[in-house]
Amino acid sequence: MQTGSRPVETASKPLLFGLTAAIVVGVIAPLVLPHVTHPSMIFHIVLHIASLTIAAFLSLVSLTAYRRTGGARTLFMTLGFMALGAVEVLYLFESAGLVAAEIPDIGIEAPHLILLVMLSLFGLGVLKVNK
Repeated sequence: MQTGSRPVETASKPLLFGLTAAIVVGVIAPLVLPHVTHPSMIFHIVLHIASLTIAAFLSLVSLTAYRRTGGARTLFMTLGFMALGAVEVLYLFESAGLVAAEIPDIGIEAPHLILLVMLSLFGLGVLKVNK
């Protein structure tokens, strides 16, 4: 029997979620906190940080599932969760006033385009027929 630390695939999901939350908050909070000027903006930014934390956690869990099982369906779902994380980063930075998320040449906001890609990836994951 092997002793010692468990690999990520078998690690406790609550522990993995806690570590993910700590890393996301530790990296993102210093970037956005100086830009919080209005009291109601704090709740908006906290909402996006929570969404980013959940997206990062789901990305990690689905990535470990993909590494364990392989398969196109799991890959599409993993990429979909990663796209959700990218959208949340853009929305968070946009709400903090750090970036403008519009693509200038076509007048479309980048998060909307990434959301379309995310929905397409989830759709491919659900509709993919295993042979």
